[in-house]
Amino acid sequence: MHMTTLGGIAPTSDFPLTHTLLAYWRRLLAATVYGASEGLSTLTVEREAVGGQASSSSLIRNYLGFPWGVSGSELAQQAYLQAWVFGATVSFMFEASRLRREGDGLVVTFSDGTEVKSKGVVIATGASYRRLGVPSLETLNGAGVFYGAATTEARALGGQEVYVVGGANSAGQAAMHLSKYASRVVLLVRGSSLAASMSDYLIKEIEATDTVEVRLNTRVIGGGGKGGLESLILRDFASGSTETVSAAALFILVGAEPHTAWLPEEIERDERGFVLTGGDLLWDGRLTEGWDLERPPMPLETSVPGVFAVGDVRHGSVKRVASAVGEGSIAIQMVHGHLNDH
Repeated sequence: MHMTTLGGIAPTSDFPLTHTLLAYWRRLLAATVYGASEGLSTLTVEREAVGGQASSSSLIRNYLGFPWGVSGSELAQQAYLQAWVFGATVSFMFEASRLRREGDGLVVTFSDGTEVKSKGVVIATGASYRRLGVPSLETLNGAGVFYGAATTEARALGGQEVYVVGGANSAGQAAMHLSKYASRVVLLVRGSSLAASMSDYLIKEIEATDTVEVRLNTRVIGGGGKGGLESLILRDFASGSTETVSAAALFILVGAEPHTAWLPEEIERDERGFVLTGGDLLWDGRLTEGWDLERPPMPLETSVPGVFAVGDVRHGSVKRVASAVGEGSIAIQMVHGHLNDH
């Protein structure tokens, strides 16, 4: 039996080499819950707080079983408790720094130098919001300028005008939540339509809300304030006009960068750094170079056998909480299949 200590935190159970699932996640709890519930000795390492990007969503309305919606933080906390009940070990404030093959197993090295051996690894490291790239606003980060939904700030914005940058569901959800408190919410969208990136139900809700305004073909090019955000400079790229507006807060949700820099070269990624899995590893009908098994990669399996990728870190993933949960549960079935191969 193998016992590992992470940064002085002793796991509550032993980890047999042949039955270990190592799930390093930042965006996904599902793999942890299903791995532990199906008998795998499950170790999960989280470098920040529970739930990642989903936990910042103010209200998730399209998740099965919650007709009136559920906050991302509540969903994440309940999933963490569920994983703990099933016996999973969760260690916070650690992150993976290296992954390599060793014999017929896999070895993950963590930021404190600890190494853990496993037969299966699930990568769910997610992605971070892209920066807006406006220097005058970067200095106000946390002082009126927020990356993500920042739901704790909403109540303090009563009766004020706020702006949200982004055209996907997370931006739309943030705008709807803020509209409960702010006198006016302006959703700034770089493209010419919301339809390509936002769910239809959310578009209809926004259209039916008088206090939410959508401005298409618009970007933030500047702004400032003394001790906090006071104004923004907007450019309409359709007309070419520039306008300065008063703003109490700016919430930025403009896409994500995957956390994949720590992965070895053997794990193939697309041009943006997202991990390729399953059929995306086929080139002209042939398997990627280096694949050494007779069977093809399973749908969520990477170019290294036994290593799976789920959630936002994966190329072509659907950016929905339900999809992330589904992938996490499916990945566990594939881990079982990989273990059976051995």
